Amino acid sequence: MKDALPQSVQAIIQRALEEDLGEGDVTSLWTLPADSVLEGTFLVKANGVLSGMAVVAGVFVLVDHRIEFTPLASDGDAVSAGDIIGSVRGPGVSILTAERTALNFLQRMSGIATLTRRYVDATAGTRAIILDTRKTVPGLRALDKWAVRSGGGQNHRFGLFDMVMVKDNHIAGAGGIAEAVTGVRASNHAGLPVEVEVKSLDELREALALNPPLDRIMLDNMSPAIMQQAVEMTAGRVPLEASGGVNLQTVAEIAATGVDYISVGALTHSVTALDISLDIAELS
Repeated sequence: MKDALPQSVQAIIQRALEEDLGEGDVTSLWTLPADSVLEGTFLVKANGVLSGMAVVAGVFVLVDHRIEFTPLASDGDAVSAGDIIGSVRGPGVSILTAERTALNFLQRMSGIATLTRRYVDATAGTRAIILDTRKTVPGLRALDKWAVRSGGGQNHRFGLFDMVMVKDNHIAGAGGIAEAVTGVRASNHAGLPVEVEVKSLDELREALALNPPLDRIMLDNMSPAIMQQAVEMTAGRVPLEASGGVNLQTVAEIAATGVDYISVGALTHSVTALDISLDIAELS
């Protein structure tokens, strides 16, 4: 299972284990017989959406290839309190050494997936696609964005390298929207998609006047009423993304304006972990 994970994810797991393990799990080493065999089950204690099962498997394989992890549910599954989503069996010391790291990943990723699903459900019936942002825990972005996909959202750019995002500070530094985009297009030999942030309808008009058209325009911190005007003004010529002031109380109204995308930083910067435990019982 570990070999099926991207190298970036394997590296995250390795760093997490090194951080936790240090010179060894002294408690497990000093309390369990060296030849002990344990088995256990992963128990969900709150309703939510699952994400990170392959990461859990990767943790166990990296700690000890003799551990047998059997998933009983999949990423994206809706789960309820009381559900058993997996089982594990193997050398006792190794299982307990891996336990916290495996749960940390699974709980955080499932928390992100759960919140993402709430936003997706709140905008059902509209054209709006829920996007994440770069507001992730440093070093965990690959997993945070994986979890968003598990919840039914889509990923915005992964980093600073795979999409051009011309924001207010770029515009201020370049001297205007047209100047900033001209500079981008002179250097964008790879043909990366280009998005420009606008804060007013006047800036939107300037962005819409660019030729060829932009790949996307971000409407930053606009009220739903102004967004509605922006959608009408754009008339489908460029996809529109709403950003800023988005929460579960406002997202449905924002989606109803007709924007194509809604980016939500809270998906990954304000995570509430899904409560999941690993309950261990020694084999007779």
